[in-house]
Amino acid sequence: MPIDRISRLRDYCVFRDFTWPAGLSDFVRYNLIYGWNGSGKTTMSRLFRDLELRRPPAMGAATIRINGGDVSGSEFPHVTLQVRVFNRDFVNESVFSVSGGDVPPIFVVGKDSIEKQKEVDGLKGERTTAEASLTNARAKKQRAEQTFDKFCQDRARGIKDVLRSPGPNPYNNYDKSDFQSRAQKMTTDGDGASHRLAESELDTLRAQIAAKPKPRVPESAYRLPETKGLADATAPLLSTTVVSAAIKTLKDDPALADWTRKGLGLHRDTHAEKCLFCEQPLPPDRLADLEAHFSAEYEQYLRRLDEQIEALRSESTRAGAVILPKQIEVYDDLGQEYADAEQKLQKAIEAVRAFLDDLVRILVDKRSRPFDRLSLDITVPDVATDAVDRLNGVLRKHNQTCDEFESRIASSRDRLALGLIAGALEEFVRLQDAVQSAHAAIAPAEQDVRRLINEIERLEREIVEHRRPAEELNDDLRKYLGHGELQLAIMDTGYSIMRNGVPADMLSEGEMTAIALLYFLKALEDRGFDKLNGVVVLDDPVSSLDANAMHLAFSLMRERTADAGQLFVLTHNFAYFRQVRNWLHHGVNKKRKNPAKHKARFYMLQCAEESGKRTSVLCPLDPLLLTYESEYHFLFASVYRFANGPMPDGLEACYGLPNVARRLVESFLAFRHPGAFDNLWGALREVSTSDEARKGRILNFVQTHSHGPGTGQPEHDPSILGESRSILREVLALIESEDSEHYAAMKNLVDPGADAENPA
Repeated sequence: MPIDRISRLRDYCVFRDFTWPAGLSDFVRYNLIYGWNGSGKTTMSRLFRDLELRRPPAMGAATIRINGGDVSGSEFPHVTLQVRVFNRDFVNESVFSVSGGDVPPIFVVGKDSIEKQKEVDGLKGERTTAEASLTNARAKKQRAEQTFDKFCQDRARGIKDVLRSPGPNPYNNYDKSDFQSRAQKMTTDGDGASHRLAESELDTLRAQIAAKPKPRVPESAYRLPETKGLADATAPLLSTTVVSAAIKTLKDDPALADWTRKGLGLHRDTHAEKCLFCEQPLPPDRLADLEAHFSAEYEQYLRRLDEQIEALRSESTRAGAVILPKQIEVYDDLGQEYADAEQKLQKAIEAVRAFLDDLVRILVDKRSRPFDRLSLDITVPDVATDAVDRLNGVLRKHNQTCDEFESRIASSRDRLALGLIAGALEEFVRLQDAVQSAHAAIAPAEQDVRRLINEIERLEREIVEHRRPAEELNDDLRKYLGHGELQLAIMDTGYSIMRNGVPADMLSEGEMTAIALLYFLKALEDRGFDKLNGVVVLDDPVSSLDANAMHLAFSLMRERTADAGQLFVLTHNFAYFRQVRNWLHHGVNKKRKNPAKHKARFYMLQCAEESGKRTSVLCPLDPLLLTYESEYHFLFASVYRFANGPMPDGLEACYGLPNVARRLVESFLAFRHPGAFDNLWGALREVSTSDEARKGRILNFVQTHSHGPGTGQPEHDPSILGESRSILREVLALIESEDSEHYAAMKNLVDPGADAENPA
């Protein structure tokens, strides 16, 4: 169907916050909506009239589902669906204009314009195709916008989830507009590549953002020795030889020489004349020979060797004593860099220590052979002398992070956000281009539709002829009113209403309703309206008509709207409702060969009170209104169900009940005591089977609470509505006491199993 449902109405007159109920069936081809005055019928018809005139609603927000797609009120000017609405606004604006203008003409095909009409018909076919293309283009644009919008929402949500944190943080409220504006700027500036990050960089930034504060770590004061300098200092010591009166046995036996040197020192210190080992007298000149062998140069050279050995050993010990910070002490994002620097430094220290040990070993060997010339036959290692600086560089980064912890996290968030945006930029541009392309396709389609419309209007202006519709309207008026006093006279710009040949004034309300309705029904045949595919809406078309006129109005309506693409009839008049209901229920739903195409549905508008304000809701028609021939059945059922059913929450459900009770009591008493019905109290006084207190409570309830606060009694108290259930039971008791057989019959209709479940 063209109009599937009214998806949403918010702050639209009496529709405060209406959403199509979940269990309510969509509109079909024929739709009958029943509701009392003030329930929202006129408001609903005005919504359809806004759609007809292709104008946004003047208030609130509205969304209508058309051909399966939701159309907001702001999009009404672009809707191509043809709609015709009969309501009070139509009567005032199009028939009895407040400006006093003539009734607009109804155009049909003139006898001399057949060829032009054929051309118009062909152009209308083209227009239908062009409008379909325009609809498709708009749908494509809408889909592209929705896809683009969802993409921006998803990316913004992803960034927000990664970057949000407790406390003040601009990314806690990050949304699609933030993502879209920054991505758009990145696209305009063309700097997306500079913000793009590798996965490892993204991981680093995520680690920085997730980091907890850590203490500062001192830098290492250790410095690696210069290995080449050590080699240069050692090589001369190895190549140096001692010049002395060498004793061959000592020269050839380093161990013996060392033992002898120490013994010489003991003999010198004790001034011994005998050998301290064998206590034999020393040979003459033996001490002198030994003194010559171990000369001052020899001793000095050995001291140099010992000093160098000690220095090298001390350097090795210092290198071995270096303690480096643990990786866990630095921030996680620096962990790998620190581990690499630490490993490099440890390798350098190991290489240095191995080299120092080699130098010590060689010098110890040289010490035992001071008279031999030795060479440095080991490779000097290429130690990374920057290893300490590199490690300290990582520690400086860590310490700087400690000093600038909050600003670093904020900077990391910004860099990560830009990196994530840059990573999505290619898809962003693609989807944005798709939106722009879809949008660009709409203008040519709109231009094509406008061209065809203008051409059709030009041709139709050339074949305008509205005499025949005027004659047919006048014939309808004669049948409808029973006389020919009122006539439509043809004017250049339309029709003028005449009475007995002179302009008519002081039209009765019944005459105005008749003219307006007949004009509307005839206008459905206008060339400008495709009735077979259009939507027709009639809001209380029988207001102020007597029974005969109402029957004729219904017959004309049925005859001239039965082939409409979609029909909506809204009414509060139960007699008219019954005629339309019987036609749709018996003549449409049950007698068509194609039920799906001709199906009819029945709805009702109900008004409730929410937070002190009336609000309307659309719901399925009550089964009693569909089944029985009187509104009285529905009124009785409403009172009975509330009085005997589960108590609803809140007073809102009670606000409509005084009006229902009043109409029920009036209908019942008007039948029981027709002669005494000057007013409700007068009729109540005729009821002899009920006590005065009961009648007083009923009268106070229906009089006070079935009117607005401006006309209620001064002591009107909404809390009295809480007594609705007990008072409605008294209403039922009054009916039962006055006519028990009638009450029993009505009760059996409403609740057939009540007596069986609750036997006397």
